[in-house]
Amino acid sequence: MLLAVDVGNTRIKVAVFEKHTILTQDVFLREEAQKKIENIFKKNPKITESVLSSVGKLDDEVVDLIKKHSVLNVISSETNFPFQNNYETPKTLGVDRMVLASGATLMYPNQNRLIIDAGTCITYDFVTADNIYLGGAISPGLRLRYEALHNYTAKLPLLELEQPAHYIGNSTKEAIHSGVVNGILNEIDGFVSQYRQQYQVLTVILTGGDAEFLAKNIKNTIFANSNFLLESLSHLHYYKIEND
Repeated sequence: MLLAVDVGNTRIKVAVFEKHTILTQDVFLREEAQKKIENIFKKNPKITESVLSSVGKLDDEVVDLIKKHSVLNVISSETNFPFQNNYETPKTLGVDRMVLASGATLMYPNQNRLIIDAGTCITYDFVTADNIYLGGAISPGLRLRYEALHNYTAKLPLLELEQPAHYIGNSTKEAIHSGVVNGILNEIDGFVSQYRQQYQVLTVILTGGDAEFLAKNIKNTIFANSNFLLESLSHLHYYKIEND
């Protein structure tokens, strides 16, 4: 069994896999990691391997705990990835984006792939059908947009995410919801349409914490999978073992 650990900007996501099938999963804050991961190993004593990717900081004690119970595979920019990286500044490319690109490459072979990760930021990553990573885009996510409107204006309130009743907001509250939510939906649809103008055969994968909320309203055809990064870690782990 394999434990996959994704350390994000604000939360840690974990999943226990039997080959590529998720048996159990959890999401928690960094300060909860020690206790949560200890419990995972207690409940799943057959875990022998683990894979970790991180854009945040995981305490050394937690890393040592994982190493104590399993053989740990840490994904970094030096990992052997299943695509050719044509990013102009490869050392600045986040490991989470590289993991997502790897998962798309391995799970959707011989296709042009656009991976959209809707979390704290929204990242767009494109891999061609011949497995060349070209790059993409980064924009603020839902929460960042709500916070920016509140923090950088004098009177706009800080709102919680809510589906706008109409694209024409008839109050300040509704106007903010429309601007944030419909702005992102139009951004995503716009990017997908732009890619499809050049790459007619295109597989689009939407993932991240806000994927399910957004997927209901996106016009273009997509695959929505909030667990795609964890699944990508599993596939990349076995790819690395077979190709190192």
